[in-house]
Amino acid sequence: MTEPLAPWGGRLRRAAAPGGARIAWPAAAAGLGGTAGRPYERAQDAGDRAALAERRAHEPAGVQAAPDAESRTARPAGGASGTLAVSQRRDRAVFLASGMAEPPRGNGCRLWFDDHGTMRPAGLMDPGRASQAVLREGDIDDAAGAGITVEPAGGSPRPTTTPVAVATMPA
Repeated sequence: MTEPLAPWGGRLRRAAAPGGARIAWPAAAAGLGGTAGRPYERAQDAGDRAALAERRAHEPAGVQAAPDAESRTARPAGGASGTLAVSQRRDRAVFLASGMAEPPRGNGCRLWFDDHGTMRPAGLMDPGRASQAVLREGDIDDAAGAGITVEPAGGSPRPTTTPVAVATMPA
C-alpha cells in the first residue's frame, strides 16, 4: 500500500493519537465552528448595511424622477436654496439643499413636516455639507409643508428655533 500524497507533494504519515485526542478534536472543531461563524455574521451585517446605504443613496433620485414628482423651492437667507421634491405615489419627499451655511458649532439642521401646525421630525442634515439631498423620514401623509430649523446636534423632538426655510407641500 502506498502512502497518500499531501497537497504540497510530500507523503502523509499517520501518527498514532492518544484516545483523549480523538475525543478532544471534535469538541475543539465544534468550538471553532461557533467562532468561525461570527466573522460570517459580521460580514453579512456589513453587507446588509451597505445595501441599505446604497438604497438610501439612490432613493432621493428615484423620488425626483418619479412620474408624479412635484417640487417647491425656498430661498433661505445668504444665497442658499432648498427644494422640496415630493412623490405622492411613493409617499416620499426629498430635500435638496444648495449653498447652505454651516450651522453654529454643536448644532445641526433638523428637517420637519408641518402637519397643519404640528411639526414632526423628518430627518437631519449633514452639518458639514453645503449641498446635499436628504430623503425625508416618515410618510408625507397630511403634511401641508416642510421646514428646516437649527437645533442641537442630533436634533430635538420639537423645533426650538425659528425656521430658516419653509416650503408648502406641492399640490
